[in-house]
Amino acid sequence: MSDILRELLRVSEKAANIARACRQQEALFQLLIQEKKDAEKNKKFTADFKTLADVLVQEVIKHNMENKFPGLGNKIFGEESNEFTNDLGEKITVEMKSTEEDTAELLLRVLDGNVLASEALAKVVHQDVDLTDPTLESLEIRIPQDILGIWVDPIDSTYQYIKGSTNVKSNQGVFPSGLQCVTILIGVYDIQTGMPLMGVINQPFVSQNLTTLRWKGQCFWGLSYMGTNIHSLQLAISQRNDGEAQTENSDSEVSRPFSAVISTSEKETIKAALSRVCGGSVFPAAGAGYKSLCVVQGLADIYIFSEDTTYKWDSCAAHAILRAMGGGIVDMKECLERSPETGLDLPQLLYHMENKGASGVDLWANKGGLIAYRSRSRLDTFLRCLIQNLGPLKTQT
Repeated sequence: MSDILRELLRVSEKAANIARACRQQEALFQLLIQEKKDAEKNKKFTADFKTLADVLVQEVIKHNMENKFPGLGNKIFGEESNEFTNDLGEKITVEMKSTEEDTAELLLRVLDGNVLASEALAKVVHQDVDLTDPTLESLEIRIPQDILGIWVDPIDSTYQYIKGSTNVKSNQGVFPSGLQCVTILIGVYDIQTGMPLMGVINQPFVSQNLTTLRWKGQCFWGLSYMGTNIHSLQLAISQRNDGEAQTENSDSEVSRPFSAVISTSEKETIKAALSRVCGGSVFPAAGAGYKSLCVVQGLADIYIFSEDTTYKWDSCAAHAILRAMGGGIVDMKECLERSPETGLDLPQLLYHMENKGASGVDLWANKGGLIAYRSRSRLDTFLRCLIQNLGPLKTQT
């Protein structure tokens, strides 16, 4: 079923092209600019353009996957509804039509007759892309299609996407804000167990050509199923460790200082504890998907978030990649309530069950917060240090 992962790579790149086009094509960029002006916030449009870009990406992913794998489109879930109601009370369902002309005609109704924008958007929606990975070409693994569910976050960190900052400097490789924090997240999970199986994270805005102002992106993937663990960073890791006796021994892991990436809205008690555990290596950053990606890339040991405002579509893709690397994403609250010395299995996030008693998007919230990690031994040590430093802080609050 590596065919599904290959197709997810391709549709993620098509989605990235849509995201880039909306910033680079003048007719579409003008609509994005209007998002910044509250007084003029797209009152004449059926939907604000930010939401339309999100929805289009989500619908393109659904359409392409259903075409290649009939029945799978109905198992793709995401944050956005694709139904809009205009001022006349007319309901418009945004979807990818079979032809570019039909898609443009539908978008014309949403964008209040803006022909240039409708045609530009339809063109990139129907454009073919080819994104392949030699490692995947040689991989043959069979996963029953009927056990698969897919979570999609079409444009994660929408605020940074609309704001569009391009001159943000990184802090030891971690960007606090800017277009680099925008990601497209596609996570595949087992609908029976809730465990993540495959993940794709596409980062559309990585480097910009200062002459053409065009952006290049990058894509990361991972697969973890029945003892098979493979991911896109394996070649880079093996090259980096070429000539070494082993990748990382336990002694160096224990002695190396911790680093963590956090939300700017993180609680002060957690920030204070982290500053004790990590010293100066605590990096605030935008976007749940991007912060998880920082852990995938090894820019930080840990992504920790204590609030319940990330969702299954935010974490599933990175979780699958991290599992393939020997890591994972766990429920923070449950981790802090159990001692690392017990040796119990850690409470991995699951993706198939709604939260009891919740409604709306909270049905799929990561209620206990989360901790993303690459190394289980590093996580155990980190948790011990965090619990020790949270103890006195809790008594003060």
